[in-house]
Amino acid sequence: MTAAYVGRFAPSPTGALHAGSLVAALASWLDARAHPGGRWLVRIEDVDRPRCQPGAGQRILAQLAACGLQSDGPVVWQAQRGALYQQALEQLVARGLAYPCACTRKDIAQAHAAAGRTRARHVELPYPGTCRQGLGTRPVRAWRFATTDYMQNWLPAPDEQAQAAPFFIAKGLLHWQDRRLGAQQQDVAGTVGDFVLLRADGCYAYQLAVVVDDAAQQVTHVVRGEDLADNTPRQMLLQSAMGLPTPRYLHTPLVCGADGEKLSKQHGAAPLQLDHPVQALDDAAAVLGLPRLVQVHNTALGDALALWVKAWDGLYNQPL
Repeated sequence: MTAAYVGRFAPSPTGALHAGSLVAALASWLDARAHPGGRWLVRIEDVDRPRCQPGAGQRILAQLAACGLQSDGPVVWQAQRGALYQQALEQLVARGLAYPCACTRKDIAQAHAAAGRTRARHVELPYPGTCRQGLGTRPVRAWRFATTDYMQNWLPAPDEQAQAAPFFIAKGLLHWQDRRLGAQQQDVAGTVGDFVLLRADGCYAYQLAVVVDDAAQQVTHVVRGEDLADNTPRQMLLQSAMGLPTPRYLHTPLVCGADGEKLSKQHGAAPLQLDHPVQALDDAAAVLGLPRLVQVHNTALGDALALWVKAWDGLYNQPL
């Protein structure tokens, strides 16, 4: 990993940017600019082909440019990187850290029902481990990471040095530090289980693709929405399993709709109207706890961004 700061913004082109995604874009850009020599990269995460909308990636890039947020390097498109994800999967398979799965969603639901487990709203039940010991005569549908085995075999030294690492595992819990949320922990095996790396529809899973790409782009810091915080332990396990560095993470506040649900494309969030980009950015800055502009319509875009870089530096920036 390079010593210099490298950050990124990695939207999925399932639609145009909305108010919530602009918060994450602005935060990641500000964090890069607040670090001397920091670089900010844009990656279009179009690996989930069925959900991607034609032209949405280019529209997102145009929206970012209108806000003065332009990548410091070539834009990466995940749809062009399948060979890298396959290579990573094969590496995990060769080490016994990934295995084939024949289960359908119905199979998994029936296994949980038979064990008397019910799913709470917005909470997925962990994979029950049905295929962990083999498929029998059933065909392969997907590939999963051997989360349970990997965590059980993790033997970190129980000392201060281990606890100062990017993450550590103690009593089955993965512990890590978020730059905004503070100390975090998750029972990955108990709450997620052996998660998917290659889906039944042939798409590489988000968890695998993001880990491979962050390492390939030498990303040192990840700034993204708080809704992705529970993905972080899975990504840390994959980084460790593949011998890749672990970035530092900061998860930003979410923008919620009138119903209290996170604003998202799936819930009909309206695309950003960028006739007045400084106004849209001012709203995003307020969500991040940054000062609002006194005269929004009389402030130049560059001046507004410079003001927020200074404010971000005092609020979130920490030494590398």
